[in-house]
Amino acid sequence: MTNKELADLIYPNITKTPEDYEKIYPERNLKEGAVVSRFAPSPTGFVHMGSLLTTLIERKIPDETDGVFYLRIEDTDQKRSVENGIQGIVNDLKNFDIKIDEGVIGENEQIGNYGPYIQSQRKEIYECYAKSLIERGLAYPCFCTPEEIEETRKIQELNKERIGYYGSFAKCRNMSNEERAERIKNGEHYIIRLKSPGDYEKKVVFNDLVRGKIIFPENDLDVVLIKSDGLPIYHFAHAIDDHLMRTTHVLRGEEWVSSVPVHIQLFDILGFKLPQYAHLGLVMKIDEETGAKRKLSKRKDKEAAVSYYHNMGIPVEAVKLYLMTIGNSNFEEWLNQNPNASLNDFKFNFKKMSASGSLFDLEKLVNISRNYISRLSKEEVYDKEIAWAKEFDPDFAALLEKHKEYALEMFNIERCQKKPRKDYANFKEIKSYTWYMFDELFTGDISYEFQTINDVEEIKKILKLYLDKYYNENDDEQTWFERLKDLSMELGYAREVKEYKENSDKYKGHVGDISMVLRVAMTSKAMTPNLYQIMKLFGKERVIKRLNLVIDK
Repeated sequence: MTNKELADLIYPNITKTPEDYEKIYPERNLKEGAVVSRFAPSPTGFVHMGSLLTTLIERKIPDETDGVFYLRIEDTDQKRSVENGIQGIVNDLKNFDIKIDEGVIGENEQIGNYGPYIQSQRKEIYECYAKSLIERGLAYPCFCTPEEIEETRKIQELNKERIGYYGSFAKCRNMSNEERAERIKNGEHYIIRLKSPGDYEKKVVFNDLVRGKIIFPENDLDVVLIKSDGLPIYHFAHAIDDHLMRTTHVLRGEEWVSSVPVHIQLFDILGFKLPQYAHLGLVMKIDEETGAKRKLSKRKDKEAAVSYYHNMGIPVEAVKLYLMTIGNSNFEEWLNQNPNASLNDFKFNFKKMSASGSLFDLEKLVNISRNYISRLSKEEVYDKEIAWAKEFDPDFAALLEKHKEYALEMFNIERCQKKPRKDYANFKEIKSYTWYMFDELFTGDISYEFQTINDVEEIKKILKLYLDKYYNENDDEQTWFERLKDLSMELGYAREVKEYKENSDKYKGHVGDISMVLRVAMTSKAMTPNLYQIMKLFGKERVIKRLNLVIDK
């Protein structure tokens, strides 16, 4: 029996040839040097921060070269796929403003001319290439059971041999086609393996975009190409898909470095041009229990999921800025020199990536987020807060919309100045910083944070005197503060903090203590933005109402 007859027996319904698919998926009409990259996750759960970093780069390099970025779903391991896994990936990318040029844009929706972009829908394509390799004598059916494979592994371990299916350990490699056909006709289960032409004693040289020149032994393993369920494994599927989708750059985790000899060999025997590979170091963190570095974990670390940042209302842009500090060692210096520049202005460089991995620092990300939000205009803060609140706190969103102009001025307090206030690290906590600004949330059931002056009668005396004699809603800030100093003197408090420190036995306190009473009385909080600006925002009626509320209580 010829190899072609065997191939026809295994794949009787496959009539297309690799040449047919070359015509169906022609070379892309792009300018020279344009990058085609892809994000190719499995639908097994949420998008990981390490994956988001990779995707950010995979999106950026096509942007810099007028290329293409597409989303491919690698779901050939059907047992690991989760319900709504594809939509979850699509949503995570949308939430982080990562635009897809082609590929999967919904659970049942795809765009682009190089699809299907879901691997389980490309089964016939993989079967075509598997059939071609069988015809060429470069692949064969293997009937070994899992138990037989395990027994071989134990023997290899005992004899200190390399682990794998190769050479004399490849029991089905040299079986005759007649025996193969008979066993297939008898209904025996089988998989399709590569008949590797490699020699382990020879070397293959590979240039990684991140790690530089790497030398490996050639692959001589007869790796699995097609599983018993008819779907391919990663090695085979990614080679075919990356070629037919005309991928130029593949970014993936460092755990795939050891597979490069297999991939080089597959691309070679399939007649494909090898894409450029960049194997990225792991994103790690310090384990709180052991103090040792470990991989950022989906299971252990809430900050590993990109949905965490969306739910927290940490700005997309801040997360991207932080990830780029991990991505390129020169980015942070560039950002400090160009604080108002866009991420798009930064030129990415693979040579500036760390091959050894990067330490994830949530505190640093939060600081970047604070700085980013502090530079936004009041309109930008309002719009982003509304967008977050509509999804996670609709009542607060309605309140902001009801008092839009008031809210805009609230967000503008201490914003338009050389060193803007940096209260907000995310949009989730804005309500906790601003609730007292709204009468609907500022009720009589409030615990006030009075500080140095906490005697009830003294507080009432200060507030009454302020309202009766010293409050004028038309004062500028300097005049307003001078009046506070006058009030302080009248009640036996020093006009200046310095004066009180030098003669503390002469005074009950100082003007700062007086202003603190006013601050807490109007807001219930000891820590707020500029008190004068808050009072201007409140207006005369609200100021009087708030102070009288404390006096009456």
